[in-house]
Amino acid sequence: MMAEAARRVVILGAAGRDFHNFNVAFRGDPTVEIVAFTATQIPGIEQRRYPPALAGDRYPEGIPIVAEDELEALCASESVDEVVFAYSDVPHETVMHLASRALATGADFTILGPNRTMIEAAVPVIAVCAARTGAGKSQVARWIGRRLRERGLDVAVIRHPMPYGDLEAQAVQRFSSVEDLDAADCTIEEREEYEPHIAAGNLVYAGADYEAITRRAEAEADVLIWDGGNNDLSFLRPNLAIALTDALRPGDADEYHPGETVLRSADVVVVNKVNAATAEQVEEAEREARRLNPDAPIVRAASPVTLDDPDAVRGRRVLVIDDGPTLTHGGMAYGAGYVAAVDAGAGRIVDPRPTAHPAIAETLAQYPHIGAVLPALGYGAEQLAALAETVNATPCDVVVSGTPMDLEALIAPRVPVVRARYGFAEAGEPTLGSIVDAFLEGSRLAAG
Repeated sequence: MMAEAARRVVILGAAGRDFHNFNVAFRGDPTVEIVAFTATQIPGIEQRRYPPALAGDRYPEGIPIVAEDELEALCASESVDEVVFAYSDVPHETVMHLASRALATGADFTILGPNRTMIEAAVPVIAVCAARTGAGKSQVARWIGRRLRERGLDVAVIRHPMPYGDLEAQAVQRFSSVEDLDAADCTIEEREEYEPHIAAGNLVYAGADYEAITRRAEAEADVLIWDGGNNDLSFLRPNLAIALTDALRPGDADEYHPGETVLRSADVVVVNKVNAATAEQVEEAEREARRLNPDAPIVRAASPVTLDDPDAVRGRRVLVIDDGPTLTHGGMAYGAGYVAAVDAGAGRIVDPRPTAHPAIAETLAQYPHIGAVLPALGYGAEQLAALAETVNATPCDVVVSGTPMDLEALIAPRVPVVRARYGFAEAGEPTLGSIVDAFLEGSRLAAG
């Protein structure tokens, strides 16, 4: 009897969840042949290959990565049986349009669930995820890390992947100092996530192979903190699942994939940014959370923003640079830097669009909802140079940087840079601290 032919599969991705799903669900499966990954959201990640060292023995030449626009042609030319969706922070409608494109070629359309994709760790895991990009996950993860260390626990933060460079070299990454970031040639987007954790005293792991990452991290930590990206699900099975929803974006909780799943499956929901939202927005966000997850406690939290030097901003012409993903696929018109500059009495917020480098202008045109702020884009050396050129061509007296990393050290602007920093503060009962403490007690980790 002839062996059944392997199912030919395409994985739709954005250089993160797609690689993880392949590693844990498909790499060792002889009944499946991955013919390609597709890429979107992040510039310059297509036209690469998932390397043989990560793809495994069944893929001696690695796996090609092509643009998502080529989906139909790829399905036809490669006789694709199944299309697997594997990225995050997209409207439900967008997911189903992709499903329709796949189904029209005759292929199945699949989304893998947590039981197939979550890794079991040997130590307790606290996962910090969210309904949307830019809800404030990293501030919460840093705050929890500090609380655990104050109790004498060793903590490792495992960050959602951002493998934009040499994937084989990035299989397992460990960061404990800024020098580690320099040695790894981290992009702005990576530094935005890793640098604040390092400054807060957290050990950070990231990369492309999360089974190997988890084994390394659990060997030197009492507790692992999953710091999620976008609105994705945790790659590790959490013992305490925390979901953030943004009070400034009420109505988004059940509109985006997989953020709705994140909220529905959480052990606790944090309604964040209540300090910046109206009472009506906060109440709507809480109603959404109760509707989607009636059993989870709801915590109110603030995301306070502070400027390093408000006097340097008052009355001046200010160029605001805010977190890139929050503004782009996160859907925000502006971020913390803009709020801080306005609150400090900036004389004028200077619009960067008239002087934007063509590469930056192309991104701004792609996301017309962005206001008079500059997203901190730096996925590679060319884009970083374009960002620096845009900053130096914009007629301003000072830059307010709302990105959580030291942007000034990378782009050397001609004007002073004032950093806007944002944190986490509890804003009512029950508190997140009490929930984390109860979790530690239940896990027998409270003594410290």
